Amino acid sequence: MNGEDEQFAVSSGETLMETLRGAGYYGVKNGCDEGVCGACNVILGDEGVTRSCLVPAASCDGAEVMTVEGLADDDGGLHPLQSAFLEHGAAQCSYCIPGVLLASYDLLQRNDEPTESEVADGLSGNICRCTGYVQQIEAVQAAADRLSGSDASSEGSG
Repeated sequence: MNGEDEQFAVSSGETLMETLRGAGYYGVKNGCDEGVCGACNVILGDEGVTRSCLVPAASCDGAEVMTVEGLADDDGGLHPLQSAFLEHGAAQCSYCIPGVLLASYDLLQRNDEPTESEVADGLSGNICRCTGYVQQIEAVQAAADRLSGSDASSEGSG
């Protein structure tokens, strides 16, 4: 769980989302409970971004699971995606943002220089009712630049 060994008691029929929220991982949101909105996104091992509301928790025994809480570094510093979302005003109510961040993280793991269209496609499974998607797409591309070292504004910042 976010790089640490953890065990959870799981009830019969319980979803991964229910288990994670019960264990205090509140970044996993219950938006639609039908796998449509992306608010419950997690990174599930090699499967990548996954709707945790559709996954039986018992099927995740031994799996690597990452929630939005796992994006921050060990000192609590923000991941470049999180910083870019703040800088670009890509979050308002933030209910959907953990899922959007994990979809973005998954995209950048597979494509370190996504085009605007590729980012839009990568985020298409996430519903945001506040910001629209322009700022989120800009933020993902800014984070990609920062992670690749091509962002001139991050030079000399550490």
